[in-house]
Amino acid sequence: MRPFVIIRHCGISLLIISALILLSALIALSNPSDHSFLPLALSGLAAFSCGFIALIYTKPVTNIYVKEGYAIVLASWITAWIFGALPYLIYGGEFTLVNSLFESMSGFTTTGASILNDIETLPQGIQFWRIASAWIGGIGVVLLITLAIPSDRNGQVILVSTETSGLAREYFRGGKRGFVRMMLITYTSITLISFISLKLAGMEWFDALIHAMSACSTCGFSNKNNSIAFFDNKLIETILILSMLSGAVNFTLLYSTIIPGRRKRFYIFKSEVFRVFIILLAIATLFITVNLRIRTLSDTTAESFRQAVFQTVSIATTTGFATADTNIWPDFSIGILIVCSLICGCAGSTSGGIKIDRIVLVGKQIHFQIHQFMDPFVVRRNRVDGRLRNPIEINQAELFILMYLALVFIGVEFNTIAGMDFRSGISAAIACMGNVGPGFGQVGSFGNYSSMPDAAKLFSIVLMLAGRLEIYPLILSFKK
Repeated sequence: MRPFVIIRHCGISLLIISALILLSALIALSNPSDHSFLPLALSGLAAFSCGFIALIYTKPVTNIYVKEGYAIVLASWITAWIFGALPYLIYGGEFTLVNSLFESMSGFTTTGASILNDIETLPQGIQFWRIASAWIGGIGVVLLITLAIPSDRNGQVILVSTETSGLAREYFRGGKRGFVRMMLITYTSITLISFISLKLAGMEWFDALIHAMSACSTCGFSNKNNSIAFFDNKLIETILILSMLSGAVNFTLLYSTIIPGRRKRFYIFKSEVFRVFIILLAIATLFITVNLRIRTLSDTTAESFRQAVFQTVSIATTTGFATADTNIWPDFSIGILIVCSLICGCAGSTSGGIKIDRIVLVGKQIHFQIHQFMDPFVVRRNRVDGRLRNPIEINQAELFILMYLALVFIGVEFNTIAGMDFRSGISAAIACMGNVGPGFGQVGSFGNYSSMPDAAKLFSIVLMLAGRLEIYPLILSFKK
């Protein structure tokens, strides 16, 4: 493995990060009362200088090995995380060293967990940088992978096999540049449409921009202490539900539905994975609505449904916006939300979690295995969305789920040993591993992670990165 190749790509990621930090500095400069200009300007210049030096002293390469590709992805994320924490650290206030690192990783991984007790006191420059890191993080994983992988198709498929579903890989075989272009067009289009819609719904332009970028990246960062509950607007909530869903479905499938291409056109409502995702959301919403109404936590059935559908979509898409304090909800509803925060959205999206694609794949395999035991002479093949799935894909999905749950378990143990109560510890581990953000207990929908012990915050950073990179790059980067 050649270190200069990794350094060069880290330099490229730093130049991208520096551009966003300096843009945040310009926003701060436009507001005379904004005192975050200097921290942002210094951080942006530091990132730009290091990135520029990395490019000057390394030579470009045409061939990148598979192992180097994994190392580049991991190193680029770590580099972005460290330099992304600089604006917070220099700004000070609630941003201690550990808090700055936590907030930076939470942003880049689109987790949306925050250590801030009073977000509204932050200047616009810092607030924009928070959401800008999340927005670039939402699409950054795929971009970094496709930029880092070798040009041969087999290497590309290996690197993205656990990140994208079969439909995404079908499009990807047409070339990595086309895949990246499709992802960027879809992502920016969703963000722009959401921004315009929120502005027309009554939000101020800065609020609309923050929440549009947050919803489409499925991050959940808000510039309001009470999140979406601050607005108490049904139209805004409806727009955000659609934005969150758009960010949590397969971008290739969404793009193919809207934009016909030369290849076979796919329609999102014909997708088996998408239908299962929507059906599960509908069932979860129905159960929570009934539960809230029976326990008389809402005055009307309509209000119960309003709270249930928003919180279910918010958690299942790993966004983490809040319109209600879910800490006071019945245990039955909380249990459903926890399940949603484990499964989450579709592959090939900005959503975290195990992904519904793997659940469908493994569920159908279990179904086939049961029938195989009953009738061992009948040959059955596992297909998802019309595509035949080979045993390697099925084994990868099963192994991923086991490793995912194992890391959650380790996180729970670590949090409780560090001093957190069990309810807060388990929900924090699930929320950080799934890049969901809010959990329950002290890290609830209207709470934050400020009271979490520093040791638990540091381990949560590892969980957030492992969840966003989907575990395998972390393992394969260190494999000899």
